[in-house]
This record gives sequence, C-alpha cells and structure tokens, in this order.
Amino acid sequence: MSKRDEIFSNKLENITPFRFNDEVANAFDDMVERSIPNYNEIHKIIIDLVTRYYPGTGIVYDLGCSTGTTIQMLEKIFVEKNRFISFVGVDTSVPMLEKAKEKCEKVREVTFLAEDMSEVELKDAKVVILNYTLQFFQQEGRVEFLKKIYKSLSQGGILILSEKIKSKGTLMQDCITDLYYDFKRRNGYSELEISQKREALENVLVPITPEEQVEMLKVAGFQESEMLFRWYNFASFLAIKTKEDGV
Repeated sequence: MSKRDEIFSNKLENITPFRFNDEVANAFDDMVERSIPNYNEIHKIIIDLVTRYYPGTGIVYDLGCSTGTTIQMLEKIFVEKNRFISFVGVDTSVPMLEKAKEKCEKVREVTFLAEDMSEVELKDAKVVILNYTLQFFQQEGRVEFLKKIYKSLSQGGILILSEKIKSKGTLMQDCITDLYYDFKRRNGYSELEISQKREALENVLVPITPEEQVEMLKVAGFQESEMLFRWYNFASFLAIKTKEDGV
C-alpha cells in the first residue's frame, strides 16, 4: 500500500531535481491521486481506447509504467471480458518497477524492463501508452522518440499520450497554474509542499502547448491525432497510425 506523500512537507535546505527514487516510489500512488486531476478518469479513457483498438494479439507497451497501475487495471477489465492481453512495462526507475511487479503479480502475461525507454526495441506493438512520461524527456529528443513509436506500430495501432501542458499566453498560463495549485491545496498539500515540489520539478518536467504536441505527433508520422481530454493544464491525446510505412 502506498504511503502518504509527505516528501516535501518539511523545509529542505537543498532542493535537488526530482527523481523517481525509493522515497517517491513508496508514496507514488498517493502522490498522483492527489497531484494529477482526474487521474482515475484518465485510466478509464485508456481502458476504453485499449478495449476498442487492441486486436487481441501483439503487445501493449506502457512506457514509463511507474508502479504498474495502468497494466493492473487493463488486465482486470480484459479478464472480465474473457479477452487476453500481453504487456511490456518499461521504466528507468528500479524502485518503481519493484512496486509494479508486486502490484501486477497476477497479470497473465507481462514483462518489466528497467531500461531507458528511448532505447527499448518495440516489437509487435499494437498499443503504446505514455501516461505522463514524455514531459520528462528533453524537448529536442521528443520528436525522434515519437517517430520510433510510430514506426514500431502496425497499421491501426495507437499511441495514448497524457501530459502536463502549458498555455500560449502568460495571463492564461498564470490563471490555470493558480487553479491547479488550488486543486493541490484542496487535496491537503501545504504552501511549502507546493513550492518545494515546483522547484524540484523545474527543468525536469517541461510542458509544451497542446498545439505543439499535436504538431509533434504529425511530424512523427501519425495521420490522425487529437486531444481527447483536458483539465486546466493536463491533457490526453490519441494518435492513430492509419497507413502502413511507405504507403
């Protein structure tokens, strides 16, 4: 069971860049529940999309799988529907993968890889999930990573992408940032916790606008892509590979 997220509750003399270490892994499930708006609803969207587009063969890749919640929830639904599904979960954080292996011990077919997801070979990919993952990539490497995902998918394959985003204008960005911090306050985070985590994430999590994200997907090769969901400064996108390579 996840511990309560109190990582930034005490005044820190030196705030280091945010890392998915043991401390974060132990509190991660509570952290995302209280920090990411509609986190459970996003998983329902993912379930709906995978149920619709997964053909029954091939692999669902969860890149940045963290503690394995997405895989666990998808497996439960597919068991209930008497359908089979195969997963590969990838994360660079060993502590996060340890939690994922515990959570997914009853999943019928899953492989976990402690690797740099940009280096992993994606074989027989039908669905790729990037649930708040791409935002941690250096911006200059994101398009190439998306191109790799696009090339790995078979025709009809999909990419499900959720990201923290930013607005074009300063006034609107300031507004939605304040609204987001109100959300965190309602979920029990103090001003100190909000401030210290913001500093830890600076230059680690780098959001872009929804327009920039859709353009990246287009440049990567996806013929169809669109934002399906948005809450203030969080959004989810669907991208579909409608053509075979070279067509």
